[in-house]
Amino acid sequence: MSADKCDAPAESALVPETLSRVLQAVIPAERVITDPLRLLAYGTDASLYRLIPKVVVRAETEAEVQAVLRCCRAFGAPVTFRAAGTSLAGQALTDSVLLILGDGWDGISIERGGDLIRLQPGVIGAAANRHLAALARKIGPDPASIDAAQIGGMAANNASGMCCGTHENSYQTLESMRILFADASVLDTGDAGSRTAFAASHKAFLDGLDALARRVKADTALAERIRRKYRIKNTTGYSLNALIDFDDPIDILQHLMIGSEGTLGFISEITYRTVADLPQKASALVVFPDIGEAARTVLLLAGAPTAAVELLDYLSIRAIEAMPGMPESIVGLPQGTAALLIETRAADPSTLSANIEAISAILAKVNTLSPPVFSDDPSVTKVYWNVRKVVFPAVAAARPVGTTVIIEDVAFKVEDLAAGVLDLQKLFADHGYHEAVIYGHARDGNMHFVIYHDFGNPAEIERYRGFLDAVCTMVVKKYDGSLKAEHGTGRNMAPYVELEWGPDAYRLMEEIKALFDPEGLLNPGVILNPDKEIHLKNFKPMPKANPLIDACMECGFCEPLCPSNKMTLSPRQRITSWREISRLQASGRDPSRLTTLAERYDYDGALTCAACGLCATVCPMAINTAKLTKELRSKNWSSLGKSIGGWTGRHFGALMTATELGLGAAGLAHKALGDERFESLAKKARAISGERLPKITRHLPTKGHFSTGASAGKGARIVYFPSCAIRSMGAPQDDPVQTPVPDVFEQLLAKAGFSAVYPKAMNSLCCGQPWDTQGLKEVADDKAAELEAALFEASEGGKLPIVFDTSTCAYRMKDFLKGRLQILDIVEFLHDEILPKLTLTNRQPGIVLHLNCGARKMGMEEKLTALAKACAEEVTLPEHMPCCGFAGMWGFTTPELNEHATRRLAEQVPQGCHDGYSSNRTCEIGLADQAGIPFRSIIHLVARAAGL
Repeated sequence: MSADKCDAPAESALVPETLSRVLQAVIPAERVITDPLRLLAYGTDASLYRLIPKVVVRAETEAEVQAVLRCCRAFGAPVTFRAAGTSLAGQALTDSVLLILGDGWDGISIERGGDLIRLQPGVIGAAANRHLAALARKIGPDPASIDAAQIGGMAANNASGMCCGTHENSYQTLESMRILFADASVLDTGDAGSRTAFAASHKAFLDGLDALARRVKADTALAERIRRKYRIKNTTGYSLNALIDFDDPIDILQHLMIGSEGTLGFISEITYRTVADLPQKASALVVFPDIGEAARTVLLLAGAPTAAVELLDYLSIRAIEAMPGMPESIVGLPQGTAALLIETRAADPSTLSANIEAISAILAKVNTLSPPVFSDDPSVTKVYWNVRKVVFPAVAAARPVGTTVIIEDVAFKVEDLAAGVLDLQKLFADHGYHEAVIYGHARDGNMHFVIYHDFGNPAEIERYRGFLDAVCTMVVKKYDGSLKAEHGTGRNMAPYVELEWGPDAYRLMEEIKALFDPEGLLNPGVILNPDKEIHLKNFKPMPKANPLIDACMECGFCEPLCPSNKMTLSPRQRITSWREISRLQASGRDPSRLTTLAERYDYDGALTCAACGLCATVCPMAINTAKLTKELRSKNWSSLGKSIGGWTGRHFGALMTATELGLGAAGLAHKALGDERFESLAKKARAISGERLPKITRHLPTKGHFSTGASAGKGARIVYFPSCAIRSMGAPQDDPVQTPVPDVFEQLLAKAGFSAVYPKAMNSLCCGQPWDTQGLKEVADDKAAELEAALFEASEGGKLPIVFDTSTCAYRMKDFLKGRLQILDIVEFLHDEILPKLTLTNRQPGIVLHLNCGARKMGMEEKLTALAKACAEEVTLPEHMPCCGFAGMWGFTTPELNEHATRRLAEQVPQGCHDGYSSNRTCEIGLADQAGIPFRSIIHLVARAAGL
């Protein structure tokens, strides 16, 4: 639509209702967000600050970003760009307009055989690396948040990490970028025509940059200071090195965009020069008698072939030593010890051996508590790296409830590292931070330290002020180090930018901001801020809300796996919202706001949570937001509702029979009416009922055909438990494969030399998952206990393995039983026991495979993928869909969740592919609805490949 509709009225520019109406003229109304709950939730990032935006806009295209920029400029309304919101320094917050990325920003194009990769800003860093993996390449930046952080934020913060140092970060590996400026103009620095047109239309701007660069280069003292500052990691302020590293103003401006934190423009695309991903790796965890000796060793390793050198102080080690899976070498260490995690990488084994020998020769000359031992065994090195990765979450989880965790990162020259670390420890003691920890990227002189505060206490704010003043003075005045090495400047270090750089360089930064954004509308207050106390304002409240979520630090690592993310709320946003609701409930203030938030939360927070629990698998503290959802659902049940729930558990067999009869009747109607008329009538009936009737489509299962439950076959015995969904739900009417799963599995067992034993009274048995999802935990556990007793008897007291054909049910019973019986998921049984005994003569040409949440939580991704690749020539693993959102029966009653989670599935089904597979029956219903092809049990795939 025309941006002319953005003409601002004569009255005040920042009336949210007026601004939102104008934005809705250029952006679809459903993506202009103004309700209080989502403004609060969407406005939250991983930092210690909170600002609540007046309007949130989800933009899907470059044209929409331009429209927002024009509207905000017409209104004089500041706008902040947000990618994943994993930033830690308060740079992705606003109390004005927040622009977040929709689905249309995850384009990936690999060029020049993998030497270049072109990325849109919504691409997750780890996804870029997955696309490059087959070419033995990767992107240079490697932040710890790479599984959640998006490219736009990584570039805007010049993120680095454990290995990239200063030589492979975004600044150094930038090839070109596409930029939208404050005036909504566009420049593609990789396109000669765009460069020429921009040079003509923005001559004054480019001339201004050229003049700044010439002036800096002529000032030899300033130029040398800039060079010196960037010999170590530095993200404080703007990337002034661009002014001395390049001569062409367009090259200067694109490198100034790196680390600019959305204050100079919007990066709509970036092209990186990729770096080698060396295949040979070895690591050692080396323990030292004290942190000084460890830090001095880092200097000795400066010329050695190390890929990473990570330091952990004694309190870091103490925080993690009792956690599961930690190596014995760090347990019970004497007070004051420290460790270095050292990794070396190479292209071939002989070079790796030479690297290890060179590093070991250096380590032999220093004082260690035990001889260093390198390992190239991935299972061992994974344990070592887990040591490093769990430090921050372990410390954050141990903080007192209600306090905010703060992580800062400074950098010293490596020769100053030992002295700098000891000075940091002294400042901890001087200011009462006795539990503060130090760890970080020692090879680059980059140290993180973690503290926590109750910012509701004014005395704590003053303590924080005094401590931060002392740290900044020490780092800058004593060592000329960096106040922000890799986390970006943000709000929390903006008051100290001039301290680090000095007045001349600071004025230079102000001139840069004025050239790019003369009206000061792009993310104002970040990087440069005249308020020298901005870092002491707008702290995020972290009230006690629920023990299930109180440890959450709102990092956002959970969001990529959540099926309701970008529809209603993500796990982080649910926690943020519930904390605010809890705070209002406890304070008794603002009852109107409490009512508004609570009413909206019923749908956005509770009803549209799939309760899949995938969030816990990537959460640094294993927080399972699904448990909060189930607890809230439980509280919403009336006593009558709970009684009815108990009745359904006790009479489950009758309900199963009724379900089968209902599916049978629906199947007859479907057959008589045909697909289109059947779906149309079902849709009309659901609409007339006010969406109380379930959603029914042509992929509705027919009546199940499991009836015997008698022992079947000859050979090694296993107990087979077909889930209630498998027993009651047959194939859809239009699926060419109609053989019931239990029948196919029995055939497969016989071919592989196994026989099936079934529990008694199968029709009444269930793992309890349907009640658990609804929040009826007592009923769910009663059903699980009933099933346990039946399985115990069938397995002859636990002697026989028990195979579940549905991954969600297998996961629930494994969790419930805690090892009391030998439960095997169908995926692991097929992979470990069946596949080796088969000759595969009928591999399918191509399939789509869904890695469902149950399989993921059991760590079955690799085995499920291996099964599929053994049975099919081509296997497509859809991206952007870790959970289908069907959530058991939720897909019938809240189908919009499934529709949203699978919204990009159909476009990923290869042409000519006609079959999809999973290991969850209800997931297969929703997947078929959205993909347009049948989805079946993985059992069918293996059986077909085996010629059955």
